[in-house]
Amino acid sequence: MTLLQPFLSLGTTLLAQQGAGPGTGGGGAFGLGIMPLMLAIGVLFYWMVLRPESKRRAAQETMHKELKKNDRILMISGIYGTVVNAPSGSDEITIKVDESSNTKLRITRSAVQSVLNNKEGSE
Repeated sequence: MTLLQPFLSLGTTLLAQQGAGPGTGGGGAFGLGIMPLMLAIGVLFYWMVLRPESKRRAAQETMHKELKKNDRILMISGIYGTVVNAPSGSDEITIKVDESSNTKLRITRSAVQSVLNNKEGSE
C-alpha cells in the first residue's frame, strides 16, 4: 500500500496542525480542514477499486450474453469446450467437450470464464 502512504502522512500532519495551535476554530479533528483529504481518499477509492470492478463486471455480462454456437470457451473450472446450443433467453447453454465421443455438458452462462475465438489466432 505504498500508494496510500503519502495521503496517510498528509492526514496525520493535518491532524497534528489542527490540534497544535490555540486558535484552531473549535472544529475538532473532523473540521473543514480534513474534509478535502477525506474527499480525495473517496475519489481515489472510486477510481482504483469501484470503477475497474464495474467495468470488468459489465464486460463479463456482455460476453455471457453474446455467446453463440461454435464459440470455443474456457469454463471457470478449467474445462475447454465448444458451444453447441445457446438459446438467447436462457441461462443454460450446452457445450461439447470431446469430439471423439461427442460428450456434451449443460452449464450456466456464468460458468464461462472467457471466449477463446479471438485468442486462437494469436497463439
